Amino acid sequence: MSLRINLKEKLNRRELTIGSWLSWGFSPTTEVMARSGFEWLVIDMEHTAIDYAEAHQMIQTIDLAGCVPLVRVGDNDPLIIKRVFDCGAHGILVPMINSPDEARLAVEAAYYPPKGTRGVGLSRAQDYGIGFHDYRARALEQTVVIVQIEHMQGVENLEAILAVEGVDGFIIGPYDLSGSLNQPGNFDHPDVKKALERVSVIMNDSPKPGGYHVVSTNHEELRQRINEGYKFIAYGDDMVMFAEKVKTEIEFIQSLEFLKKNV
Repeated sequence: MSLRINLKEKLNRRELTIGSWLSWGFSPTTEVMARSGFEWLVIDMEHTAIDYAEAHQMIQTIDLAGCVPLVRVGDNDPLIIKRVFDCGAHGILVPMINSPDEARLAVEAAYYPPKGTRGVGLSRAQDYGIGFHDYRARALEQTVVIVQIEHMQGVENLEAILAVEGVDGFIIGPYDLSGSLNQPGNFDHPDVKKALERVSVIMNDSPKPGGYHVVSTNHEELRQRINEGYKFIAYGDDMVMFAEKVKTEIEFIQSLEFLKKNV
């Protein structure tokens, strides 16, 4: 079992932290990932079929395994953000942040008044109604808000976005960023590389850390992103890791001479 880190403190100190991504709403898969040693896990509620009930169970599983549960919400919507925090998420990733105003909306939704505008209710996060005051103090100190930069407009406004109080860092969404440049998935295109070069300059001059999602389990890319200065790195994805492993094993089976002789 991993020992839970204080993610907000690590981000504030710009220390390297590596987590992973969950696209499947299955408790056993979540438990395997949570007990593996990743420091945090992102439950993806934007591009998956994971619903609130499944996210609630996944947050419980991650939390009880000593890992930090984060949620990539489907939209910069105060209702969605409030509900995942009430389920017990320690932080959020908010997609498609392109301006300081959008970043401020996310921060306000994450915090209770007077710092924010989050609605006050009782659920799992508040110890099912008997621990609200302890939770309120803890949430004020440990809530994490990561903005996702996945459009060229967000890159252009990155300095102003990071200047918003309450934003703890950012993470690049490489697929959507390349798509905003009309090159979806073409990460070697000069325009995509130029955008990431601009991100790198801003990131390394900022007190707030930058992040990157290395979607496939590519060891060289992981080393590359660390060397470039990214500190908040999501490595892999439960769905992608499974698909990669199955593909690798099937390719091995198909390569066996014994099978070739009996075809």
